[in-house]
Amino acid sequence: MPPQDEVLAAFGVAGCPVVRLAGGQGTAWRAGQAVFKPAGPGVPGVPELEWLAAEYSQVRGAGFRIARQRRTVTGAVCLDGWSATDYVPGRHAARRWADAIAAGEQLHAALAGLPRPGFLDQRDSPWDTGDRVAWGQIPAARFARVRHIQQLAAAIRPVTAPSHLIHGDLGGNVLYHDVLPPAVIDFSAYWRPAAFASAIVVADALTWENADTSILHAVSHIRDFGQYLLRALIYRIITESILGKPDPAEQGSRHDPYAPAVHLACQLAA
Repeated sequence: MPPQDEVLAAFGVAGCPVVRLAGGQGTAWRAGQAVFKPAGPGVPGVPELEWLAAEYSQVRGAGFRIARQRRTVTGAVCLDGWSATDYVPGRHAARRWADAIAAGEQLHAALAGLPRPGFLDQRDSPWDTGDRVAWGQIPAARFARVRHIQQLAAAIRPVTAPSHLIHGDLGGNVLYHDVLPPAVIDFSAYWRPAAFASAIVVADALTWENADTSILHAVSHIRDFGQYLLRALIYRIITESILGKPDPAEQGSRHDPYAPAVHLACQLAA
């Protein structure tokens, strides 16, 4: 169901046609110059929405655009379970992984001075669990039965790059425009080294988008990239396991989409 008329009016787009947007979880709607999302799994809670409106929406940079968080006419970030961001023009484009990584690096450079938000400690979604396992805050041994986890965890070594705010899901959340810089949408906040965000793009591309090893040219400047790719794969595999997505091997499929990426990551990390 789309947002009701009172929600549209509160966010300043009364009377505008409401259109469902493709992509994501299929729950986003556009009305005028606003994009609406309902509360639910993977959607920021009120503390995070407040931070997005007060801090993230002030970020500026020459090499990227962002979808800024909206407030209602009374200053709220959420009404009847709906939040809204500004609509940013652009389109999804397949196989532009290097451009997504570059836009992310520009964004992360602009975010580097912001303090760590307190809401990160309050989140407890499957994605947060996957992230914490990837970075050793939850023992990987708890998920030893999940396919590939023992192999990936055994190859993990420390990294020295500092952590700061990153977007943990860039791959499908960068929009491209013929004139304007890339637009980064649906900011997923994590406190990790910037290279981790790039590694997630690579992991997703290798696993689900038929990328080959030429994608590594886009991250050739990243020291110890194999270590970040190991962690990105742990993050995705653990998250999918918690969400209950079936293991292809257990479904009788001969194709394991993670196997080539796991092999590559272990090679790079050796």
